Amino acid sequence: MDTFDTDIDTVVIGAGQAGLATGYHLQRRGIPFVILDAASRIGDNWRRQWDSLRLYSPAHVDGLPGLPFPGRRWSFPGKDAVGDYLETYARTFDLPVRLETRVQALDRDDDGYVVTTDRGRLRCRSVVVATGTFGRTPSIPAVAADLDPAILQLHSSEYRRPSQLGEGSVLVVGASHSGTDIAYELVETHPTILAGRDCGEIPPRLESPLFQVLFPVVLFAWRHVLTRRTPLGRKVMAHVRHHGGPMLRVKRRDLLERGVERVTSRVEEVRDGRPVVDGVPRDVATVVWATGFRQELGWIDLPITGDDGWPREKRGVATDAPGLFFCGMSFQYSFSSMLLPGVGRDAAYVADQVVRRSRTRAKSTADLPHAA
Repeated sequence: MDTFDTDIDTVVIGAGQAGLATGYHLQRRGIPFVILDAASRIGDNWRRQWDSLRLYSPAHVDGLPGLPFPGRRWSFPGKDAVGDYLETYARTFDLPVRLETRVQALDRDDDGYVVTTDRGRLRCRSVVVATGTFGRTPSIPAVAADLDPAILQLHSSEYRRPSQLGEGSVLVVGASHSGTDIAYELVETHPTILAGRDCGEIPPRLESPLFQVLFPVVLFAWRHVLTRRTPLGRKVMAHVRHHGGPMLRVKRRDLLERGVERVTSRVEEVRDGRPVVDGVPRDVATVVWATGFRQELGWIDLPITGDDGWPREKRGVATDAPGLFFCGMSFQYSFSSMLLPGVGRDAAYVADQVVRRSRTRAKSTADLPHAA
């Protein structure tokens, strides 16, 4: 495997939609950069999702800057189509993506950074961390360790299809859109309990004519009303970051009609190896933890996180580390930041800040007195 030890202006970590969109804007602004990703193929983070996953936004708003998403205007692309689109996107714009390169550490180096990977080191002026909406480390409650070893446990990131599971009842923990989608699918073949607080729902059916009428208004609200600049947006931000987003495709009525047992209490206790749901130990064969992800930034050797574990930043610009940026985070600027229709705007803003830093540094260097 090739190794390297080199200098470059900017390193982008992550070749998902946020990293690729950032790369597109950096390329247009003439900034030398490279995108690093541990996967062997662009788009694999999407391809590894559960089989029936489809986007919650229609194809005509899912394109990244410069390349429309293929497909019918009001279709909802599946996860493999998204992975293939990202691969096509990188190829179309000849973005410099270095695959099979896992970032191990990020450290300061004078007024820049050193990115250490399993293939070598890069010294750079700026770093953009684009590793995912909520980070990619599964967040699983501590009580999971007390469950009977005979109970199969899967995080939602490991779930693929109902045939993965053996016979017996299933407990899905977490009732945001992923948990409700998975529970709705599983109940056709397994008795299913869905536990977790109600995160609300978007009332219109995504495939309905009413949704097509209302979606432009909804998208406007997601992009311009529910932002970190408005009181309502900041309230929703706290809810989404720590409790999950609302139900989108599957509704409360769907769960009821299909026969999912819905419990709004949390799973915080285990008795005799069984999860306690609504005060009662349940005999389940499988637990699916649809409990989201947590930010895992220990590889960044800088004091950049707040008490809540999230980076201290403003619109992706690190507050305490000049030259460090983030893109693709939940509510980076607005509700739409965690959706394909919102990532392009965030990436453009971050790219502009990278350019400003590069030009400021170049000017400072040019203004230094030259030796005689």
